Amino acid sequence: MIRPTVARVDLAALKSNFRRLAEYVARERPDAPPKLIAVVKANAYGHGAAQVACALEDAGADLLACADIEEGAALRAAGVRAEILVFGALSVSDLDGLFDCRLTPTISSPGAARAVQAAAARYRQRMRYHLKIDTGMNRLGFRHDNLRRMLPELLASEHLRLEAVYTHFATADNPESPLFFEQQARFARALGEIEALGGRPSYRHACNSAALLRDARAWYERVRPGLLLYGIVPPPLATTLPLTPVLSLHSRVVAVKGVRAGESVGYGAAFTAAAPTRIAIVPAGYADGLDLRLGGRGSVLIRGRRSPIVGSVCMDMLMVDVGSLDVAPGDEVVLIGSQEAPGGGVDRIDAREMAAVIGTIPWEIVCRIGSRIERVYQ
Repeated sequence: MIRPTVARVDLAALKSNFRRLAEYVARERPDAPPKLIAVVKANAYGHGAAQVACALEDAGADLLACADIEEGAALRAAGVRAEILVFGALSVSDLDGLFDCRLTPTISSPGAARAVQAAAARYRQRMRYHLKIDTGMNRLGFRHDNLRRMLPELLASEHLRLEAVYTHFATADNPESPLFFEQQARFARALGEIEALGGRPSYRHACNSAALLRDARAWYERVRPGLLLYGIVPPPLATTLPLTPVLSLHSRVVAVKGVRAGESVGYGAAFTAAAPTRIAIVPAGYADGLDLRLGGRGSVLIRGRRSPIVGSVCMDMLMVDVGSLDVAPGDEVVLIGSQEAPGGGVDRIDAREMAAVIGTIPWEIVCRIGSRIERVYQ
């Protein structure tokens, strides 16, 4: 049985987005087009990692990226054959999974370097790895200004082979920040130092979705689209790329009731009707990942028209003011996606709009869609 609230995931749209991004970078840099690293961490941004990864592999992706060893193991269990890069820290992980599941680790600290080297020696293997350089994010990575002291031992290891070098931009989605260009300059200097120390990576990568759109000079040999794969443009950026949102979120009205003027609705009596109206009850709430701030700010689509969410978002349901709209139990509700009105015309609420309404980011909107919501793949 499937609950009334479902997420529909359009795998054909996902494949199309992948191909359009590949075509875009090839068109913009035909002499040396970068290849794509398809980012599927965090359950493929809430879309379902196993199904998404297999679809991307079918579309031509030869390198996927996830957050940790456990995510990589789940992808292998789903039948993914492509190379899988692990972005995250390895200090508290079971490194046997790197070898059992044929994963490519990121080495971002001296401790991780020693641990992976010891594991590779134990397995009598020479493991490929990606080296992460911290150019200003101040999260994971070897400091860009301390490489001559930190890297010689790692680069000399007989059990490790440098496959790639990368960094991560902190402000690629902020056109006003100078840090984006400072990080590019730091990364260029770091690459020169690594080469001087004897490091010979096969390729380099730096661009997430926002950076991919902003500056082709930072594309190097690979780019790392995440949000763009799922048809969402990182705000406040814009693009003419014909990408299609992959996920839509649907439910159904389960009850409709009248409310008199002066009566309140929901916990805390956060909404009081100024005039007689009708309230539709929708079985989706914060346990499904819908933010409390949608109450009094967000809207849903019913019969192709916007209806405001009123009162507090509850754990398992929310209330919508449908006024005089002809709404009945069983009617489709669109929380994210498009809907056609009976008399014609189509309206859309996307993850980017929902994020803007409540003051967050679209990454959070899709990643928070709860596990009890069935993903229906099309």
